[in-house]
Amino acid sequence: MKANTDIQIPDVPWHRLTTAYGRGTDIPRFIKEKQYASLAGLIEHQGTLWQVTPWTILELMEKLRTEEPVQVSIEEIDLFLAVASALADQDIQEVGSIKSLKELLDDKYLWPEQEDGDEEEWEEEEPRGYEPDPFYGYYYFSGVLLKQGEAEFIRIMNGNEDLAPRIRELLALLKHITAE
Repeated sequence: MKANTDIQIPDVPWHRLTTAYGRGTDIPRFIKEKQYASLAGLIEHQGTLWQVTPWTILELMEKLRTEEPVQVSIEEIDLFLAVASALADQDIQEVGSIKSLKELLDDKYLWPEQEDGDEEEWEEEEPRGYEPDPFYGYYYFSGVLLKQGEAEFIRIMNGNEDLAPRIRELLALLKHITAE
C-alpha cells in the first residue's frame, strides 16, 4: 500500500484537523516560515501523533525533495526524528479499514467547520477522527511517508555532514518501522 494520493496540499482542510493543541489552521504558515520546532510540537506530543501528522509529513517530504542538503536545518530533521521515535515502537503493518491516505479526509473523521464546541468534542470518549481505525491510520501513513523518504534522507546526509549524526539516528529508527 502506498501513502501518496492525488491530494494536493492546498486541498487539505487544515482547519478541520487537530493537533496536540487545537486545530491545524496554522500549519501551512509554519511550514512556509520554516518554524519546524513549532510544527514538531503540534504533530507529535509525548509519543502521540495527531490528525495533522501524515499531511504535515507529506508536505515536508515534498519540500525536502527540492532542497539542497545545506538548506536543511537541524530543526527540520528533528521534526522527522520526533515522528519516527513515536513510530519506532509501533507495529504498523496494516491500517485496518482505512485503505488510503485520502480516506482520512472523509467528512466523518473531520472536525466541524466551526470551532465552537471543540472542548466538548475533546471530552468525548472518542473525539471525531480518533476512533481506532483513523487514529491508527495517522501512524500508518506517517510511517509509510517517512519510509518512502529514506533516499532523500540519505541524500541530505551525504551532502550535509553537520546533519549526518541525526540522520543516521533517523535512518536507524526507520529500520524499526514496519510500514511498507
